[in-house]
Amino acid sequence: MNSAANPAVATLNGITALPLAAAGTRQQSICVATRMNFAATPDEVWERLMFYEQIVRRPPLLLRLLLPVPLRAEGEKSRVGDEVKCRYRDGHLLKRVTRVIRARNYAFQIIEQNLTLGGGIRLSGGDYTLRPSREGRTEIVLQTRYVSPRRPRWLWQPVEAAVCHSFHRHILNAMRHSLASR
Repeated sequence: MNSAANPAVATLNGITALPLAAAGTRQQSICVATRMNFAATPDEVWERLMFYEQIVRRPPLLLRLLLPVPLRAEGEKSRVGDEVKCRYRDGHLLKRVTRVIRARNYAFQIIEQNLTLGGGIRLSGGDYTLRPSREGRTEIVLQTRYVSPRRPRWLWQPVEAAVCHSFHRHILNAMRHSLASR
């Protein structure tokens, strides 16, 4: 999405953070997207999609300091309507799969959050979009949607976006590592 064409789009280091109206709330839902290219086909990347709670590798320091400690993910996640309980040391998230288009798009919503995130942040969902590119490569866009009560937004939104991009890079790098070890 071109930020010049849409003044509501904020960009941090070329990465889009798009505010969306949250249904039934006065707060704005924020969507943070991170892009990464993979030296693999969309089908190969699709087989390596994972949630944060499934990553074995230790998160970077920033995530260890600011996010709850993930333990595991339980349940099926391959079909629309599947639910996955993502367990953390101090709570859980319940994710419901809302869209599955093989090798193109995978989306989920958070239907239950029993987990404290900095300043009362409420997660609402996320998705993975895969786009084939030249010579058997794939661009993947990972998005997270959330609502934050933190004010002033001009101060907190860039901080939240930086943490979210670090979170996304951790997931995408784990997928990349999984592809390299195939």
